[in-house]
Amino acid sequence: MDRQHALHGALVWAVLVLCGLAFFTLRPLWAPLLLAAWSALLAQPLHQRLMRVTGRSRAAGIVTVLLVIAALTPIVVVVLSVVGALVDLAERLRVSEGEDLLGALLATEPQIPLERLDLRQALEIARRHGSGAVRAASTVFGAATALVIGLFVFVFGFYTLLVDGRRAYGWLIEHSPVRRRYLIRFADAFAETGRGLFIGMGLTALIQGALATIGYALVGAPQALVLGLLTTLASFIPTVGTGLVWVPVTVALFVSGRTGSAVALLVVGAVVSLIDNFVRPWLSRYGQLRLPTFVVFLAMLGGIGAFGAWGLLLGPLLVRLALEALEIWREEQEPKPIVRAP
Repeated sequence: MDRQHALHGALVWAVLVLCGLAFFTLRPLWAPLLLAAWSALLAQPLHQRLMRVTGRSRAAGIVTVLLVIAALTPIVVVVLSVVGALVDLAERLRVSEGEDLLGALLATEPQIPLERLDLRQALEIARRHGSGAVRAASTVFGAATALVIGLFVFVFGFYTLLVDGRRAYGWLIEHSPVRRRYLIRFADAFAETGRGLFIGMGLTALIQGALATIGYALVGAPQALVLGLLTTLASFIPTVGTGLVWVPVTVALFVSGRTGSAVALLVVGAVVSLIDNFVRPWLSRYGQLRLPTFVVFLAMLGGIGAFGAWGLLLGPLLVRLALEALEIWREEQEPKPIVRAP
């Protein structure tokens, strides 16, 4: 008996250590995997419809391509808008102030003509700026590498979960040490958090951002796309919300003497702010998150402080799972009713 107990204890420790090592190995990739899992859950209805016509794998491929196009299009548009703004700013500086001003802005120390630059001076410049350039290049290369890996894991994980997600979920149900009914509740809380963030909050933010972008474009505000993106992000902030962006823009239009445009943007901004009260409850029917908005906001801020930018997702998820765990714990501690035999 003692030998069996010792072997059981060793097995438990081996399982814990190996699972811990596996978690440590996959830890850098949790963010794209989390996004892939939530996105696959949301895309299941479309995948099921296409699967009846084209088959499981081909339907997953079509949905994956559509997702990539939908995700890249706004990013490309915003990047091109920002690049165009920077080019326009540089051109205005060059035309209005002359090339000397532009050179002064770009230069941080006296420049040496190339024809007068000897080997000693070149080595001195390399010594002073070489290490900084290497560090900057390493940082940029590391960030670009992490981005490419993350995108690959997200796209490939999304496709794989569409094809084999149900099979993986069944395997996890059968092999998890957690009781089956509790694991199902945690899985439901996981799916609920994804639907709540993506549908209940994400789509509401996108609708508000799209309406605000149209308003910025109609009144001729500079960089309407960038302002629309900022409005989308600001919509997650309780109480203030989208007014954090459109109110300063409206004030700037008033100050600049464009009263008509300011009044028009004021009306659009009021509509954008009020539409949250109608759109969010309607979307919540499809993706209700059982967390108050203020708690979600605190979880996002705390997640950013603890895990970086991806904490926007991990913070609400951990809080929601913790609440589910507390409910399970309370149910376990309640005295079970005694059933007497008839």
